[in-house]
Amino acid sequence: MTATSRLERVLNSGRFAVTAELNPPDSADPESVYERAIVLAEVCDGINATDASGAHVHMSSVGVCALLTRAGYEPVMQVSCRDRNRIAVQGDLLGAAAMGVRNVLCLTGDGVETGDHPDAKPVFDLDSVTLLKTARSMCEQSRFMSGRELDVPPRFFLGAAANPFVPPLEFRPHRLAKKVRAGADFIQTQFCFDVPLLQQFMQAVRDLGLAEKVFILAGVGPIRSARAGEWMRTNVPGVHIPDAVIARLNGVPTDRQAAEGKRLCVEIIQQVREIPGVSGVHVMAYRQEETVAEIIHEAGLLPRAGRGRRGREQTRRVVATSFHTR
Repeated sequence: MTATSRLERVLNSGRFAVTAELNPPDSADPESVYERAIVLAEVCDGINATDASGAHVHMSSVGVCALLTRAGYEPVMQVSCRDRNRIAVQGDLLGAAAMGVRNVLCLTGDGVETGDHPDAKPVFDLDSVTLLKTARSMCEQSRFMSGRELDVPPRFFLGAAANPFVPPLEFRPHRLAKKVRAGADFIQTQFCFDVPLLQQFMQAVRDLGLAEKVFILAGVGPIRSARAGEWMRTNVPGVHIPDAVIARLNGVPTDRQAAEGKRLCVEIIQQVREIPGVSGVHVMAYRQEETVAEIIHEAGLLPRAGRGRRGREQTRRVVATSFHTR
Protein backbone atom coordinates (compact mmCIF):
# COMPACT_ATOMS: atom_id res chain seq x y z
CA MET A 1 0.00 0.00 0.00
CA THR A 2 3.03 2.32 -0.25
CA ALA A 3 2.85 3.01 -3.99
CA THR A 4 2.36 6.65 -4.95
CA SER A 5 0.01 7.83 -7.64
CA ARG A 6 1.20 8.93 -11.06
CA LEU A 7 -0.48 12.30 -10.52
CA GLU A 8 1.49 12.75 -7.31
CA ARG A 9 4.75 11.88 -9.05
CA VAL A 10 4.06 14.31 -11.90
CA LEU A 11 3.31 17.17 -9.53
CA ASN A 12 6.26 16.43 -7.24
CA SER A 13 8.55 16.42 -10.27
CA GLY A 14 7.54 20.00 -11.11
CA ARG A 15 5.87 19.09 -14.41
CA PHE A 16 2.65 20.90 -15.33
CA ALA A 17 -0.11 18.38 -14.61
CA VAL A 18 -3.30 17.74 -16.55
CA THR A 19 -6.42 16.06 -15.18
CA ALA A 20 -9.86 15.78 -16.73
CA GLU A 21 -13.34 14.65 -15.74
CA LEU A 22 -14.88 11.47 -17.03
CA ASN A 23 -18.59 12.03 -16.75
CA PRO A 24 -20.10 8.68 -15.73
CA PRO A 25 -22.70 7.02 -17.92
CA ASP A 26 -26.36 6.37 -17.26
CA SER A 27 -25.65 2.75 -18.06
CA ALA A 28 -24.55 -0.56 -16.55
CA ASP A 29 -22.34 -1.22 -19.58
CA PRO A 30 -18.61 -1.01 -18.72
CA GLU A 31 -17.73 -0.27 -22.34
CA SER A 32 -19.37 3.15 -22.01
CA VAL A 33 -16.77 3.99 -19.37
CA TYR A 34 -13.83 2.56 -21.28
CA GLU A 35 -14.73 4.37 -24.51
CA ARG A 36 -14.38 7.70 -22.69
CA ALA A 37 -11.38 6.69 -20.62
CA ILE A 38 -9.34 5.67 -23.67
CA VAL A 39 -9.48 9.22 -25.03
CA LEU A 40 -8.64 10.93 -21.73
CA ALA A 41 -5.90 8.56 -20.58
CA GLU A 42 -3.75 9.45 -23.58
CA VAL A 43 -3.68 13.16 -22.69
CA CYS A 44 -4.08 13.29 -18.89
CA ASP A 45 -2.18 12.41 -15.73
CA GLY A 46 -5.40 11.56 -13.88
CA ILE A 47 -9.06 10.95 -14.69
CA ASN A 48 -11.68 12.26 -12.27
CA ALA A 49 -14.60 9.93 -11.63
CA THR A 50 -17.37 12.31 -10.60
CA ASP A 51 -19.68 11.47 -7.71
CA ALA A 52 -23.26 12.35 -8.71
CA SER A 53 -22.19 15.89 -9.54
CA GLY A 54 -25.00 18.40 -9.49
CA ALA A 55 -26.94 15.83 -7.43
CA HIS A 56 -27.82 13.90 -10.59
CA VAL A 57 -27.73 10.11 -10.54
CA HIS A 58 -25.13 8.35 -12.71
CA MET A 59 -22.86 5.33 -12.34
CA SER A 60 -21.14 5.63 -8.96
CA SER A 61 -17.68 7.09 -8.59
CA VAL A 62 -16.40 3.97 -6.86
CA GLY A 63 -17.83 1.83 -9.68
CA VAL A 64 -16.14 3.90 -12.37
CA CYS A 65 -12.87 3.75 -10.42
CA ALA A 66 -13.13 -0.04 -10.21
CA LEU A 67 -13.34 -0.18 -14.00
CA LEU A 68 -10.53 2.35 -14.51
CA THR A 69 -8.09 0.62 -12.17
CA ARG A 70 -8.92 -2.72 -13.78
CA ALA A 71 -7.75 -1.29 -17.10
CA GLY A 72 -4.66 0.26 -15.54
CA TYR A 73 -5.78 3.88 -15.71
CA GLU A 74 -5.13 6.57 -13.09
CA PRO A 75 -8.43 7.58 -11.45
CA VAL A 76 -9.16 10.45 -9.10
CA MET A 77 -12.12 9.26 -7.06
CA GLN A 78 -14.46 12.07 -6.08
CA VAL A 79 -16.19 11.52 -2.74
CA SER A 80 -19.21 13.67 -1.89
CA CYS A 81 -20.48 14.00 1.67
CA ARG A 82 -24.02 14.66 0.50
CA ASP A 83 -25.10 11.03 0.12
CA ARG A 84 -23.15 9.06 2.76
CA ASN A 85 -22.59 9.09 6.49
CA ARG A 86 -19.17 8.57 8.05
CA ILE A 87 -19.60 4.80 8.16
CA ALA A 88 -20.22 4.52 4.42
CA VAL A 89 -17.54 7.07 3.52
CA GLN A 90 -14.80 5.27 5.44
CA GLY A 91 -15.84 1.95 3.98
CA ASP A 92 -15.73 3.38 0.46
CA LEU A 93 -12.24 4.78 1.08
CA LEU A 94 -10.94 1.39 2.17
CA GLY A 95 -12.59 -0.33 -0.77
CA ALA A 96 -11.14 2.21 -3.18
CA ALA A 97 -7.64 1.75 -1.77
CA ALA A 98 -7.98 -2.02 -2.11
CA MET A 99 -8.86 -1.56 -5.81
CA GLY A 100 -5.73 0.50 -6.40
CA VAL A 101 -7.19 4.01 -6.22
CA ARG A 102 -4.48 6.40 -5.05
CA ASN A 103 -6.11 9.82 -5.60
CA VAL A 104 -9.20 11.02 -3.72
CA LEU A 105 -10.96 14.37 -4.13
CA CYS A 106 -12.94 15.31 -1.01
CA LEU A 107 -16.12 17.29 -1.66
CA THR A 108 -19.01 18.50 0.45
CA GLY A 109 -21.36 18.10 -2.52
CA ASP A 110 -24.13 20.09 -4.16
CA GLY A 111 -27.51 20.25 -2.45
CA VAL A 112 -30.10 17.69 -3.54
CA GLU A 113 -32.44 20.48 -4.63
CA THR A 114 -30.20 21.15 -7.64
CA GLY A 115 -30.49 17.63 -9.04
CA ASP A 116 -32.98 15.17 -10.47
CA HIS A 117 -34.03 13.78 -7.06
CA PRO A 118 -34.93 16.92 -5.10
CA ASP A 119 -36.95 14.88 -2.59
CA ALA A 120 -33.94 12.76 -1.60
CA LYS A 121 -32.78 13.03 2.01
CA PRO A 122 -29.36 14.71 2.15
CA VAL A 123 -26.83 13.34 4.64
CA PHE A 124 -23.93 15.81 5.07
CA ASP A 125 -22.70 13.93 8.14
CA LEU A 126 -19.26 15.28 7.20
CA ASP A 127 -18.12 18.18 5.08
CA SER A 128 -15.07 18.40 2.83
CA VAL A 129 -12.79 19.54 5.66
CA THR A 130 -13.78 16.79 8.09
CA LEU A 131 -13.60 14.27 5.24
CA LEU A 132 -10.03 15.39 4.52
CA LYS A 133 -9.13 15.03 8.19
CA THR A 134 -10.72 11.58 8.29
CA ALA A 135 -8.92 10.33 5.20
CA ARG A 136 -5.61 11.78 6.44
CA SER A 137 -6.07 10.07 9.81
CA MET A 138 -6.81 6.75 8.12
CA CYS A 139 -3.61 7.08 6.07
CA GLU A 140 -1.20 8.43 8.67
CA GLN A 141 -2.60 7.22 12.00
CA SER A 142 -4.13 3.99 10.69
CA ARG A 143 -7.37 4.69 12.54
CA PHE A 144 -11.07 5.11 11.79
CA MET A 145 -12.90 8.16 13.16
CA SER A 146 -14.05 5.98 16.05
CA GLY A 147 -10.43 5.42 17.08
CA ARG A 148 -10.45 1.75 16.08
CA GLU A 149 -7.21 0.71 14.44
CA LEU A 150 -6.89 -0.37 10.82
CA ASP A 151 -5.03 -3.56 10.00
CA VAL A 152 -3.52 -2.01 6.84
CA PRO A 153 -3.97 1.74 6.19
CA PRO A 154 -4.72 3.21 2.76
CA ARG A 155 -2.28 5.41 0.88
CA PHE A 156 -3.99 8.40 -0.70
CA PHE A 157 -2.96 11.58 -2.50
CA LEU A 158 -5.72 13.79 -1.16
CA GLY A 159 -7.41 16.62 -2.99
CA ALA A 160 -10.13 19.20 -2.44
CA ALA A 161 -11.97 21.84 -4.45
CA ALA A 162 -11.72 25.62 -4.37
CA ASN A 163 -13.68 28.41 -5.99
CA PRO A 164 -11.68 31.63 -6.34
CA PHE A 165 -14.42 33.31 -8.40
CA VAL A 166 -17.41 33.89 -6.13
CA PRO A 167 -17.86 36.30 -3.19
CA PRO A 168 -16.62 36.78 -0.61
CA LEU A 169 -13.41 36.77 -2.64
CA GLU A 170 -11.20 37.73 0.29
CA PHE A 171 -12.39 34.63 2.19
CA ARG A 172 -11.42 32.10 -0.50
CA PRO A 173 -7.67 31.91 0.23
CA HIS A 174 -8.39 31.40 3.94
CA ARG A 175 -10.88 28.65 3.14
CA LEU A 176 -8.13 27.05 1.08
CA ALA A 177 -5.74 27.32 4.04
CA LYS A 178 -8.24 25.42 6.18
CA LYS A 179 -8.34 22.58 3.65
CA VAL A 180 -4.54 22.48 3.47
CA ARG A 181 -4.35 22.20 7.26
CA ALA A 182 -6.92 19.40 7.10
CA GLY A 183 -4.69 17.41 4.77
CA ALA A 184 -5.20 18.48 1.13
CA ASP A 185 -2.24 17.70 -1.12
CA PHE A 186 -3.77 19.15 -4.28
CA ILE A 187 -6.63 21.46 -5.26
CA GLN A 188 -8.84 21.51 -8.34
CA THR A 189 -10.67 24.81 -8.81
CA GLN A 190 -14.04 25.68 -10.26
CA PHE A 191 -14.12 26.76 -13.94
CA CYS A 192 -11.84 29.72 -14.62
CA PHE A 193 -13.26 32.13 -17.17
CA ASP A 194 -11.83 35.20 -15.40
CA VAL A 195 -8.03 35.03 -15.34
CA PRO A 196 -7.55 38.32 -13.43
CA LEU A 197 -9.64 36.93 -10.56
CA LEU A 198 -7.49 33.79 -10.51
CA GLN A 199 -4.34 35.95 -10.50
CA GLN A 200 -5.75 37.89 -7.55
CA PHE A 201 -6.54 34.65 -5.70
CA MET A 202 -3.10 33.19 -6.39
CA GLN A 203 -1.39 36.35 -5.12
CA ALA A 204 -3.20 35.89 -1.80
CA VAL A 205 -2.33 32.17 -1.84
CA ARG A 206 1.35 33.02 -2.24
CA ASP A 207 1.16 35.70 0.44
CA LEU A 208 -0.23 33.11 2.87
CA GLY A 209 2.60 30.71 2.04
CA LEU A 210 0.20 28.11 0.65
CA ALA A 211 1.77 27.75 -2.80
CA GLU A 212 4.60 25.73 -1.21
CA LYS A 213 2.18 23.46 0.66
CA VAL A 214 -0.39 22.43 -1.95
CA PHE A 215 -0.56 21.87 -5.71
CA ILE A 216 -3.24 23.97 -7.42
CA LEU A 217 -4.84 22.85 -10.69
CA ALA A 218 -6.95 25.53 -12.34
CA GLY A 219 -10.32 24.34 -13.62
CA VAL A 220 -10.92 25.11 -17.29
CA GLY A 221 -13.39 24.08 -19.96
CA PRO A 222 -14.92 25.06 -23.30
CA ILE A 223 -18.28 26.79 -23.70
CA ARG A 224 -20.29 25.46 -26.64
CA SER A 225 -22.21 28.67 -27.32
CA ALA A 226 -23.21 32.02 -25.88
CA ARG A 227 -26.55 30.46 -24.96
CA ALA A 228 -24.79 27.64 -23.11
CA GLY A 229 -22.65 30.18 -21.28
CA GLU A 230 -25.73 32.12 -20.18
CA TRP A 231 -27.31 28.89 -18.95
CA MET A 232 -24.18 27.86 -17.03
CA ARG A 233 -23.77 31.10 -15.16
CA THR A 234 -27.47 31.17 -14.29
CA ASN A 235 -28.01 27.54 -13.34
CA VAL A 236 -24.70 25.97 -12.28
CA PRO A 237 -23.83 26.89 -8.67
CA GLY A 238 -20.51 28.64 -8.28
CA VAL A 239 -19.80 29.28 -11.98
CA HIS A 240 -18.72 32.83 -12.82
CA ILE A 241 -18.62 33.82 -16.50
CA PRO A 242 -17.86 37.49 -17.24
CA ASP A 243 -20.02 39.43 -19.67
CA ALA A 244 -16.99 39.83 -21.93
CA VAL A 245 -16.87 36.07 -22.50
CA ILE A 246 -20.53 35.94 -23.53
CA ALA A 247 -20.00 38.96 -25.78
CA ARG A 248 -17.03 37.27 -27.46
CA LEU A 249 -19.10 34.19 -28.24
CA ASN A 250 -21.98 36.31 -29.48
CA GLY A 251 -19.52 38.07 -31.76
CA VAL A 252 -19.19 35.06 -34.07
CA PRO A 253 -21.88 33.20 -36.04
CA THR A 254 -23.77 30.53 -34.14
CA ASP A 255 -22.18 27.69 -36.08
CA ARG A 256 -18.71 28.90 -35.09
CA GLN A 257 -19.34 29.53 -31.40
CA ALA A 258 -18.25 26.05 -30.28
CA ALA A 259 -14.89 26.52 -32.02
CA GLU A 260 -14.55 29.97 -30.46
CA GLY A 261 -15.32 28.52 -27.01
CA LYS A 262 -12.62 25.91 -27.51
CA ARG A 263 -10.16 28.59 -28.67
CA LEU A 264 -10.96 30.65 -25.56
CA CYS A 265 -10.28 27.62 -23.35
CA VAL A 266 -6.88 27.10 -24.97
CA GLU A 267 -6.02 30.77 -24.41
CA ILE A 268 -7.02 30.54 -20.75
CA ILE A 269 -4.83 27.46 -20.24
CA GLN A 270 -1.86 29.27 -21.74
CA GLN A 271 -2.48 32.27 -19.48
CA VAL A 272 -2.97 30.38 -16.21
CA ARG A 273 0.12 28.29 -16.93
CA GLU A 274 2.15 31.47 -16.45
CA ILE A 275 0.68 32.28 -13.02
CA PRO A 276 3.15 31.46 -10.22
CA GLY A 277 1.82 28.70 -8.00
CA VAL A 278 -0.48 27.12 -10.58
CA SER A 279 0.75 23.53 -11.00
CA GLY A 280 -1.64 22.28 -13.65
CA VAL A 281 -5.10 22.39 -15.15
CA HIS A 282 -8.24 20.35 -14.60
CA VAL A 283 -10.27 20.18 -17.83
CA MET A 284 -14.04 19.81 -17.58
CA ALA A 285 -16.32 19.33 -20.58
CA TYR A 286 -19.52 17.34 -20.11
CA ARG A 287 -19.33 14.25 -22.35
CA GLN A 288 -16.90 15.95 -24.75
CA GLU A 289 -13.86 13.73 -24.28
CA GLU A 290 -12.60 14.23 -27.85
CA THR A 291 -12.84 18.00 -27.41
CA VAL A 292 -10.85 17.75 -24.17
CA ALA A 293 -8.10 15.88 -26.00
CA GLU A 294 -8.05 18.52 -28.75
CA ILE A 295 -7.82 21.34 -26.20
CA ILE A 296 -4.90 19.72 -24.38
CA HIS A 297 -3.11 19.20 -27.71
CA GLU A 298 -3.76 22.74 -28.96
CA ALA A 299 -2.66 24.24 -25.63
CA GLY A 300 0.76 22.66 -26.11
CA LEU A 301 0.49 20.29 -23.14
CA LEU A 302 1.55 17.19 -25.06
CA PRO A 303 3.31 14.83 -25.18
CA ARG A 304 2.50 13.31 -21.80
CA ALA A 305 3.48 9.96 -20.36
CA GLY A 306 0.18 8.55 -21.58
CA ARG A 307 -0.83 4.97 -22.25
CA GLY A 308 -1.05 5.36 -26.03
CA ARG A 309 -1.73 2.41 -28.28
CA ARG A 310 -0.86 -0.15 -25.61
CA GLY A 311 -3.56 1.36 -23.42
CA ARG A 312 -6.15 0.99 -26.15
CA GLU A 313 -5.28 -2.66 -26.72
CA GLN A 314 -5.34 -3.45 -23.00
CA THR A 315 -8.68 -1.70 -22.61
CA ARG A 316 -10.18 -3.75 -25.44
CA ARG A 317 -9.05 -6.93 -23.69
CA VAL A 318 -10.56 -5.78 -20.40
CA VAL A 319 -13.86 -4.93 -22.09
CA ALA A 320 -13.94 -8.31 -23.82
CA THR A 321 -13.30 -10.07 -20.51
CA SER A 322 -16.05 -8.04 -18.84
CA PHE A 323 -18.64 -9.12 -21.39
CA HIS A 324 -17.41 -12.75 -21.34
CA THR A 325 -17.90 -13.04 -17.58
CA ARG A 326 -21.29 -11.36 -17.39
